[in-house]
Amino acid sequence: MSVNEKVLFKGNEAICEGAIRAGCTAFFGYPITPQNEIPAYMSVHMIDKGRIFIQAESEIAAINMVYGASAAGARAMTSSSSPGISLKQEGISYAAGADVPCVIANVSRGGPGLGSIAPSQGDYFQSTRGGGHGDYYCIVLAPKSVQECLDFTYMAFDLADQYRMPVIVLADGMIGQMMEGVVLMPERSLDDLPKRPWAVGNMKDREARHITSINLIPVELEAKTKARFERYEAIKKSEVRLEESGTADAEITLASYGTCARVCLGAKKLAEKEGIKVGLFRPITLWPFPYEALGKIGERGKPILTVEMSLGQMVEDVRLSVLGKAPIHFLGHTGGVIPTEEEVFAEIKKILGK
Repeated sequence: MSVNEKVLFKGNEAICEGAIRAGCTAFFGYPITPQNEIPAYMSVHMIDKGRIFIQAESEIAAINMVYGASAAGARAMTSSSSPGISLKQEGISYAAGADVPCVIANVSRGGPGLGSIAPSQGDYFQSTRGGGHGDYYCIVLAPKSVQECLDFTYMAFDLADQYRMPVIVLADGMIGQMMEGVVLMPERSLDDLPKRPWAVGNMKDREARHITSINLIPVELEAKTKARFERYEAIKKSEVRLEESGTADAEITLASYGTCARVCLGAKKLAEKEGIKVGLFRPITLWPFPYEALGKIGERGKPILTVEMSLGQMVEDVRLSVLGKAPIHFLGHTGGVIPTEEEVFAEIKKILGK
């Protein structure tokens, strides 16, 4: 596959290709629908390139392999879907607490519990509020297309290394399973990857390093955690990503991400045919969330409709952004049900009284 050539990929496959081209050197996974194409693809292409692929015995084993491999200097990744990601939360917390970079792809499905294998966005809270125990965050990137699955996974590895933390690529099951043409980027040379002077290994040349998240002296653990939160503040200032259109003179703004952002674009087109001005606001980073940008839209006082494949999770961040300056409405489905363009359009007219 050559650069600039458009190739037909599933979203799951694009995640893999983005990881490989970013220089992922170790992948550890475990099968679960609807992300099974990821370990299947990596099992072939990682081995073809002489890199590490292991199908672990469980999700818990997989994330701990990622933790160990990354601490030893590998660009490491795992993937799963909702209940499998829940099993990985302890290991993600360990990685965050030890400042170990890694990438986790979550192709989310309906819940709670085993739920369904249909697409859902019910993992928003889990992803944006840390997910595991303790005080920490993960950078969360939410693609709305197969191209973005490729691009965001590629970017995730650099962000993980830059800030020494876990980065989550949160793609719902619809994005993971759909097929679209994508343009590939050049593959990174492994010789050009960021150096990790903090990693363990190669002990003949320097003192041994011990990478761990445990510290039994409370004041030392507090100081370490506060220092990490200073890094989080820097991320909030420099890594917020979003997409917006038509919000300056909109009668109503739709806030959504992932598959719902695609649905809202269709609803906007339906509204425009009837002369209704609709704005679109899409957070690309779910953490850090673009509070300031959405807050400015809220200052206009026009209604904001949040559309989600959940019963209300991102809408909480929308409310925090607006702080009561504009009316917030919500349209959501769960269990794998996807809102339709017509449904969103009908809700727009209801809110505007048209």
